[in-house]
Amino acid sequence: MNITDLPFGTTDWSSIEPTEHRGETGMATWRTQQFGPIRVRMVQYSAGYLADHWCSKGHILLCLEGELATELEDGRTFVLKPGMSYQVADNAEAHRSSTETGATLFVVD
Repeated sequence: MNITDLPFGTTDWSSIEPTEHRGETGMATWRTQQFGPIRVRMVQYSAGYLADHWCSKGHILLCLEGELATELEDGRTFVLKPGMSYQVADNAEAHRSSTETGATLFVVD
């Protein structure tokens, strides 16, 4: 990644208007900032959330609170707890997220 033309700035995530995204079950609430081609999000998943699609977008994701299960299309599953992250490239391994308890994530893509 080459970050260019981005002056120093801070983000108060509580001031960013949230958008709601329904899953197959549960809800994801996104607070999103766009910095040129880079999308940065604070995402909160409700308890019982299951994504309604397989995602092929690349991400760098950090779990801040709760617990997130990420299932790969090949059947492997990884569980993130606070302080854990994952990274995946665009179109590399389709994945979908779920959480029984809820989770808060910081995502860069």
